[in-house]
Amino acid sequence: MKERLSVGTVQFGLPYGIANCTGQVDFEEAQLILTTAHHAGINALDTAAAYGASEEVLGRIGVAGWQIVTKLPPLPEACTDVSLWVRGQLLSSLKRLHVNRVYGLLLHRPLDLLSSRGSELYTALRRAKDDGLVDKIGASTYSPSDLDELASLTLDMVQAPFSILDRRLVTSGWLGRLYEAGVEVHARSVFLQGLLLMGRERRELTFGRWAHLWERWDSWLTQKDLQPLEACLRYALSEPRISRVVVGVDNERHLRQILAALQTTSELVPPADLVSDDIDLINPSRWGAR
Repeated sequence: MKERLSVGTVQFGLPYGIANCTGQVDFEEAQLILTTAHHAGINALDTAAAYGASEEVLGRIGVAGWQIVTKLPPLPEACTDVSLWVRGQLLSSLKRLHVNRVYGLLLHRPLDLLSSRGSELYTALRRAKDDGLVDKIGASTYSPSDLDELASLTLDMVQAPFSILDRRLVTSGWLGRLYEAGVEVHARSVFLQGLLLMGRERRELTFGRWAHLWERWDSWLTQKDLQPLEACLRYALSEPRISRVVVGVDNERHLRQILAALQTTSELVPPADLVSDDIDLINPSRWGAR
C-alpha cells in the first residue's frame, strides 16, 4: 500500500490546505519528510511550477531517483510560440528540481488543450516525451466533465479528485475507462484538502450547511472504530485501478500518522449515502462561495 503513495509537496512552497494550522513547511522539515518517506518505501512526488517554492525546495534537498510529477501553469493569453513556451517552462522546472527528466508532466489547466492553440500544446507535450524529458504526459483534472472534453486525446496520465465524499471518478465511469485504456490514474484530494480530518466543531462552524452529512460521517467512523485519516486512505487505496494516491503532508509527524494508518490494509467500503455531488462542497475552489 505505501508504495502507491505519492507525497504532495504544495505545502513545501505555500501555506496550503484548510486544515493546515502550521503554514508552509520549512526546509529542514521538508528534508525530514522526504527521508521518512524514502525509508518507508515511497518513491513518488507531486509538485508544480505554481506551488510557490516547492520545486526549488525539492531541488535543494535532492530528488534524483524519485518519480516526480510536475505541472505546467496555464498557457498565457499573450503566448505567441506555444512550443517554445512549453519547453522553456519544462526546462525551468528541471533546473529548479536539479534533475534531467521527470516521470510525469501534467497540465494544470487541462482545457487549454481545447483552445485554439490546443493542437500546438499537445504536440509540444508529445515532443517533450519524444525528447526524453518526460516519461508520461497528461492533465490534472477537476471533474468528469474535463475528461469528457479531453476524450479524443491520448494521454498517459490523469490526476483527479477522489475521496469518500467525492466518488465522481467511479460513478461517471471514467475510472474504468481510463484503466482499460492503460492510463495511469493519480488520485488527489483524498482528505478533501484536509476538511475530512478537521475536528467536528471547527468543521461544522465553517461547513455547517452539510451538517447531515457530517452526522453520517461521524456515525460511520464510530461504528467502524475508524479514525478519519485511516478511513480516507484505506478507501482510496482499496481501489486497485488507482495507481497513486497523492497525500499532502504538513510535517513529518503527519507523514508518520499516514504510515501508521496503513497498518490495516483491508478493503474499506463506505456507505452508499456517505457521498455528495454538491460542487460547493466537493470542489475546494468553490468554498469561498458557500
